[in-house]
Amino acid sequence: MDIKKIPGGPNFDMAARFREIYGGEKPEAFFAPGRVNLIGEHTDHEGGHVFPCAIAFGIWALAAVRPGKTLRLCSLNFEEKGVVEAPLHALEHDPARGWANYPLGVIRVLEDHGHALPAGLDLLFWGNLPEGAGLSSSAAIEVLTARIANDLFGLGRDGVKLAVLSQEAENKFIGVQCGIMDQFAVSMGKKDHAILLDCAKLEYRYAPLALGDCKLVITNSNVPHSLASSEYNLRRQQCEAALADIRRLRPGIKNLCELSREDFDAVKDAIKTPEALRRARHAITEDARALRAVAALEGGDLATFGELMKGSHLSLRDDYQVTVPELDALAELAWGQPGVVGSRMTGGGFGGCTVSIVKEAAVEDFIREVGEGYTKRTGRTASFYVTETSDGAGRV
Repeated sequence: MDIKKIPGGPNFDMAARFREIYGGEKPEAFFAPGRVNLIGEHTDHEGGHVFPCAIAFGIWALAAVRPGKTLRLCSLNFEEKGVVEAPLHALEHDPARGWANYPLGVIRVLEDHGHALPAGLDLLFWGNLPEGAGLSSSAAIEVLTARIANDLFGLGRDGVKLAVLSQEAENKFIGVQCGIMDQFAVSMGKKDHAILLDCAKLEYRYAPLALGDCKLVITNSNVPHSLASSEYNLRRQQCEAALADIRRLRPGIKNLCELSREDFDAVKDAIKTPEALRRARHAITEDARALRAVAALEGGDLATFGELMKGSHLSLRDDYQVTVPELDALAELAWGQPGVVGSRMTGGGFGGCTVSIVKEAAVEDFIREVGEGYTKRTGRTASFYVTETSDGAGRV
């Protein structure tokens, strides 16, 4: 298929660029979507439930097997970096390789799990996910690389396993202690559906994303974030400290989200620091919000879904403390707009995006009013994306 003809895909001849850079090999085309999480934030690493969907923005790749033991990678989004070359085996993280560490980490993890590739690859990437916006560009390129290796070399791994291996690459090779949600949504997305995922058991089901006359609107604060930052990993450490404290009373517990709110209230005094208490309270209440929100959506109660989105944002602001003033401004402006069902920050936080459910007839006014209000309050300019859902990563 000519990927130039795919709605939202590259509007240039990517195959011609591949030939210019690598030569005459005929490449295979692949795509991995970004994701937006509708509710259930920072619960995946605590064994809770999340409710993401894959979106039509993402990363495309052209890939060809090459003889020898060398990997060659190029991103048209970072064309000034040129072609990155790396050995096929025993890869180590190298800061000088920049963005290429994400796909290279996947190749290393595949080798660690007995899937050393028998030949090299030429890889060309291009994406329309805004960098640093919290829409899982890192997970997209990781899962995309895993899917390419799986399909071109017949590794026989299913989408769930590819997600798990991609998460391991981010945890161990990149050094970000993320949960499974991003990679799972990118790998297992289904058009017109969101995924209710139990992150402790990797049990999931698809729920129709029945928004009626509403649209999903992603608003980018244009405050970039880095999930490798000390603040993200610190939140994980604080949750682990809370869990360790609770285990003195409940020694059999494996994850914070095993606790109901009533269970938590009975043991919370065992948590030694106020910071760890707040982090744990967010995880447990957010898990409950996610389950209530999915039930509301499936019952056609969008109003309740929207209220739970607001509650999620407030908990992320006050208990988990991962919002920034710009994200709070976008959410607060959205809550005051006619036609808005719900709005919240989405992703890791410390910058990035909000996700809003907006009546289709109100989208134009929403973009204008929120955009103007945001600039007035922060001095920054927001970017808006009215998005559709997508299937997960695969061949084009």
